[in-house]
Amino acid sequence: LEKDNMLDMSRITSNLYISNGLAANNKIMLSNKHITTIINASVELENVCYENIQYVRVPVADTPSSNLFDYFDPIADHIHDVTTKQGCTLIHCVAGVSRSATLCIAYLMKYHSMSLLDAHIWTKSCRPVIRPNNGFWEQLIRYEYKLFSKNTVHMISLSVGMIPDVYNEKAH
Repeated sequence: LEKDNMLDMSRITSNLYISNGLAANNKIMLSNKHITTIINASVELENVCYENIQYVRVPVADTPSSNLFDYFDPIADHIHDVTTKQGCTLIHCVAGVSRSATLCIAYLMKYHSMSLLDAHIWTKSCRPVIRPNNGFWEQLIRYEYKLFSKNTVHMISLSVGMIPDVYNEKAH
């Protein structure tokens, strides 16, 4: 079992992991997990480039106004591609909480036919620290509608502002 530890790589599927930036540069960990592709979803971090690992950059800041939506399809397709060739993908950002989790959820919706709600529940069960920012939630909601013509998560207005209803106890 994976430890619920931010320093670890969290296994999402047999071929997909999420981590923070530190773990993404840990050669032993990368080797142990048989990582063949690393997707760096940050503007802040550079990767140490190791032999036999393909690097993909998603240069997006962790702000609600950042556009991650345009990367959902190409990154999901890339992860799927790596998986069909028996490779393993690691998605990381700085903390492994918002950007990498968002891309992972988009992949699960597209290639595992999961609703946004189910993809979030699954990803959170594998990596409890995840929390996409509200702008990314809005983009995931839009992506879910694009894929399935329906939504399982909605933004709701509370005294603290707009939040996805997955965080509102009263909504469920």
